[in-house]
Amino acid sequence: MNEQEVFYTIALTRMTGFNSQQALQLCQKLGGGQAVYEHRNDIGSLIPDCSPRLVEALKNWDEALKRAAVEMEFVTKHDIRTLTMNDPDYPVRLRECPDAPVILYYKGSADLNQQRVIDIVGTRHCTSYGQDLVCRFVSRLKELCPELLVVSGLAYGIDICAHRQALFADYQTVAVLAHGLDQIYPNHHRQTAVEMLSRGGLLTEYMSQTEPIANNFRQRNRIVAGCSDATLVIESAYKGGALITARIAQDYGRDVFAFPGPVGAPYSEGCNNLIRDNKAGLITSADDFVEAMGWQPLQPKTDTVERQLFPELSPEEQAIVTQLQQTNDLQLNILSVKTNIAIGQLTALLFQLEMKGVVRPLAGGTYHLLK
Repeated sequence: MNEQEVFYTIALTRMTGFNSQQALQLCQKLGGGQAVYEHRNDIGSLIPDCSPRLVEALKNWDEALKRAAVEMEFVTKHDIRTLTMNDPDYPVRLRECPDAPVILYYKGSADLNQQRVIDIVGTRHCTSYGQDLVCRFVSRLKELCPELLVVSGLAYGIDICAHRQALFADYQTVAVLAHGLDQIYPNHHRQTAVEMLSRGGLLTEYMSQTEPIANNFRQRNRIVAGCSDATLVIESAYKGGALITARIAQDYGRDVFAFPGPVGAPYSEGCNNLIRDNKAGLITSADDFVEAMGWQPLQPKTDTVERQLFPELSPEEQAIVTQLQQTNDLQLNILSVKTNIAIGQLTALLFQLEMKGVVRPLAGGTYHLLK
């Protein structure tokens, strides 16, 4: 890591007001953040099309350099990697994008330049249908493509479901954040984020002390799309962040796919519209996706319709699963009667099954088996 280049690039992001295209243009034309600083007094002659306002602003770096020094201390203290455009570990797919961040802050263990990278996005208000799709898709994809990186945004709903299912399937998974690495938003997902540090990572373009404001989420969507070979949308309303990610991916020339949903279902409307308007390919399984991408399966396909995902269940856990296979979405008291397991013990067992990704609690004390 060239610390001087990192230092001046951090400062440059402050100077340009986090305008990624502006900062990228300066770095590309002059060679990097340090070069922009060294030529701060003759930017106008070197880049004639640079706006007079920016030319003037780039003459005084005092405050930006002070902030950059604080950030350098923070990343050093917390073992955060800083990736500038010239760093070999910077995501190569993202580097191709016209609005790529000039610097990224990364904490984790995953290789951001794996041979195959996908992002899975969708509504924050996902239904059991969407959760089932994520679980089935990732589980089957693991059979077909054992080595793959899953990217998402750590948000409620489809995002967190994708991260957790990727971890369960022993995939590496990276979350792109809309704030600095001094916090986790939403805080409810902190434990998953911590687990991802050793089996994936956390990535952001924002320095510490940056709050997760609305515009940051829209900006981070371009990183989610830009880091990936393909974007998969699983449940989306008529409007939503997942559709923004899909549009950006399409603009980047990346593949976009969507799972169809029931006609009239509010959280399937966005996906159905993407498919209808030919803005996303229709897929119904991981097999469809792998075939569409031209990725040769690395393991032979199985003939079974449904494989046993969780073979190591206790007899009591298996009794619960068997009952839910017969009649899904049962309330706790009814499940207690049918399995002849006391409420207290049943609650503990259901919690264990939830942690294993076997069941999902629904509203009203109902439990849903993830098939």
